[in-house]
Amino acid sequence: MSFLLSPRRGRSPLRAGVPALIAATLTLLAVTGCAGPAAAPGTAAEVKRECVASETPLTELAILDDPRAWVGPSTACLADADITAIDSPDEPQLPVTVVDDKGTEVTVTDASRILAVDVSGSLAATVFGLGLGDRVIGRDSSTGFAAAAGLPLVTTGGHQLSAEPILELAPTVILTDTTLGPPAVIAQLRDAGIPIVITTSKRNIDTIGTVIEQVAAALGVADAGTRLTEKVHAELAAVQADIESIAPADTADRPRMLFLYLRGSAGVYYLFGEESGADALITSIGGRDVAGEIGWQGMRPVTAEALVEAAPDLVLVMSKGLESVNGVDGLLDSIPALASTPAGQNRRFVDMSDSEILSFGPRTPQVLDALARAVYAPEQSGPIGE
Repeated sequence: MSFLLSPRRGRSPLRAGVPALIAATLTLLAVTGCAGPAAAPGTAAEVKRECVASETPLTELAILDDPRAWVGPSTACLADADITAIDSPDEPQLPVTVVDDKGTEVTVTDASRILAVDVSGSLAATVFGLGLGDRVIGRDSSTGFAAAAGLPLVTTGGHQLSAEPILELAPTVILTDTTLGPPAVIAQLRDAGIPIVITTSKRNIDTIGTVIEQVAAALGVADAGTRLTEKVHAELAAVQADIESIAPADTADRPRMLFLYLRGSAGVYYLFGEESGADALITSIGGRDVAGEIGWQGMRPVTAEALVEAAPDLVLVMSKGLESVNGVDGLLDSIPALASTPAGQNRRFVDMSDSEILSFGPRTPQVLDALARAVYAPEQSGPIGE
């Protein structure tokens, strides 16, 4: 049986520069929960927060009259951080021959020991979503959901593959993309006789179905891939409709948002703009992508000029990133220009687990729901004490 994994040959538009930056800056840390500060309404007093999601439907929450005026940070929490597989998963029908995203023809004869790794954790989440999680034998540092957290880690330094630990796991098929390296390790593993399928490296809401279908084709469960894609798309449509119903009707009244990638210990402060995935995330939760409005492309070191021009009302960050700069106070000290923006003045930062916020996969509908709650109903995100 033969599947065409991707009709494209050569480089996709995003690969012209952004993916290399993804590999260098999107080193998502694997965590099983999130924790972050919050505030009482109208004040800057912060309390420690446990990541506990409300079971109340999004549209039934007490929504802020003006989400731009809230003072204080909040944390986005998934109701269930694990992956829910499709009903009645299929048994892989093998062998299959696919042409992967690099134009390489690959034949997969055995899917009993799967290694699915990329910088965002999307591939492993997809395999679990297809109901094949019991066949996964290792993980990358971005795969932090409970069902996979105990698997052996095969990436070092966040996004570097090492051949020795992978060979020890004896995978029968490897699914990856161009965000992990070095290429010499991929070549070494391929020389060892392991089928390696390279999927698209583009990660945004519009490519979730593409990734699912590529993974499913390579594992001999194409029909299951179609069912999972339909499930995720239906969930996305439902949650985006809910968000649209609670977000301000007038675009001018919607919160102006930015996504900052932070690694204080390394002195890394990046602003994510168009074609980074963060832009789609922001618009999907009813925000205005002000990085796009000022013409910010891809992922680049943040500048004071960009922050002042963008004037965000709210800034999205990863939980571990915020911790790495010692919280909101440390962030405002590290980037003084941020303190002069509406977000800085109101301490309006929304953090979410590093392994969830930009993962773009089967959990994306739940990620959008969680972020919307933190933006539009921050009081209901679960304070646990001083």
